Amino acid sequence: MARSLVPSAAPVVSVRTTFRRFWPLMRGDRRLPALGAGLAIAAAACEVAAIWLFGVITDDALAARDLGAFWAPAGAWLGIALVTALMTFVGEYVTTLAGERFLLRLRDQVFAHVQRLSPEFFDRGRLGDLMARLTDDIEAIEELVASGLVRLVTAAVSTVFFVAAAFYVRWDLALVACALVPVFLLVTRGFSGRFRQAAGRERLSNGVMTSTVEESLSNQPLVQAYNRQETEARRLHREGRGWLEAKMAETRLSSLYGPLVEVVETVCVLVVLGVGAWELSAGRITLGGLLAFAAYLGYLYPQIQSLGELALVAAEAAAGSDRVLEVLRTRPAVVEGPAPRTRVAGRGRIAFDDVTFRYPGAARPVIDRLRFRAGPGELLLLTGPSGSGKSTITKLLLRFHDPDSGGIRLDGVPIQELSLATLRDTVTVLQQDTLMFSGTVRDNIAYGRPGATEAEIVAAAVAADAHDFITALPDGYATDVGRQGRLLSGGQRRRIGIARAMVRDAPVLVLDEPTTGLDARTARNVLEPLRRLMAGRTTILITHDLHLAPEADQIITLDHVQGDPTAPSDQPAPAPAPH
Repeated sequence: MARSLVPSAAPVVSVRTTFRRFWPLMRGDRRLPALGAGLAIAAAACEVAAIWLFGVITDDALAARDLGAFWAPAGAWLGIALVTALMTFVGEYVTTLAGERFLLRLRDQVFAHVQRLSPEFFDRGRLGDLMARLTDDIEAIEELVASGLVRLVTAAVSTVFFVAAAFYVRWDLALVACALVPVFLLVTRGFSGRFRQAAGRERLSNGVMTSTVEESLSNQPLVQAYNRQETEARRLHREGRGWLEAKMAETRLSSLYGPLVEVVETVCVLVVLGVGAWELSAGRITLGGLLAFAAYLGYLYPQIQSLGELALVAAEAAAGSDRVLEVLRTRPAVVEGPAPRTRVAGRGRIAFDDVTFRYPGAARPVIDRLRFRAGPGELLLLTGPSGSGKSTITKLLLRFHDPDSGGIRLDGVPIQELSLATLRDTVTVLQQDTLMFSGTVRDNIAYGRPGATEAEIVAAAVAADAHDFITALPDGYATDVGRQGRLLSGGQRRRIGIARAMVRDAPVLVLDEPTTGLDARTARNVLEPLRRLMAGRTTILITHDLHLAPEADQIITLDHVQGDPTAPSDQPAPAPAPH
């Protein structure tokens, strides 16, 4: 069976749930949308007065051919127009400001939550889809919760104004006009449910397509090296077709809704004008009154149409809300206690006591009853085949996960009692792949400790044997490193990573395969600054390369892939050479 190009839409939450969950983010700015709605309502009242003046001018000046009767209502009309323009400008400005502030808070909240999730969340998900949720989906929520609320209040009150004015001019015509309003509501009701489903499918398809673009562009060196450009183009085209189908289903509904409502509005106006013409011929209404009444309808029906369009906005926001809430419902793998400790001795003594850990869904523990001690100035070497749990030890030490049993202590304190910030400020990890941000060399070194001075940055680079090649770059420390540092060689990135760890100056150091991917000469050049980095620190070295084994105080071999590690001894390796 062929795979559908359009993913099935996720269930959407109700408008009430969307408001209940996200309305608190308007706290502090609720006066702004209230002011915007108030000014919009006042502007609508001015429009009512302006239309009344139009009727007065028609009857008293135009029909009577009396120029003297023109100037007073014309001057009042101009004054009202100026006031209306000012109120409209201020109202739209404060409404937009409130909406953008809400959008900023919501994006910050979701992003902060995402950053608390475990690394496995990002490994399982697709980055492009997450980016779509942080942009398009939260914008859809803002369209409802902030801007939409102002539009709802404004349209509802304006409708009341224009209906009241219509009844004032001619009550029987107003009854005819109001009797036709349910037609608008029936049209809107028929569209809203279908639009909600279409919006949900479009949101999902957009996320899939964005993920495809992000993955393909991120892996362009591999794509080009393997001549897979055609494959990636076909993959993007396939996902793009899925999005196109979903988008066009949504567009068909929204495009049909507008013209259909306009036809309904035209029919309603013509019916009312036909009745009005009969009233005019019978002398029960003046020409100015009929024209004013028609103008009131010209303002009334668009307000009713706006109320209907809000139902479509609500449907789209509900689809986006469901996707954002799905992220917010994802719980972090670990949480801090109610009163975590924010201070630790800072010596860096690490103890693993019978630690056992199994990843969710795994059949067997990856770490089983692991026990070791390491202190300042000591080098603990962890080795073993891929999948034996070496990198898992780093995740447990940083509390990306908590062990299923056993305990981990830092300077005698269980790490669960420490705040995550305190724990992670105490541990520096030098990853196997040196991760870098777009920006300058200086920025990437200073990332280890924001606020580091220029002298500290240079000293760290000197200690990492990076200063010479940095100063040889076109702009020295101000040289841009490119996306993920791709403008630098692997060895250069590794030494900048060492400099970043140097400037961080934490008492515990974890080195995850620090020489992997480097040629023998580059690896030798990296080892010397690594030795300087390890000096005086508690160091855990995860490696397949045993060049540093003679310097290790302990060697622990994990040799059962996805199973039980060997029971390591706390005794030093044979004939170690303590560093």
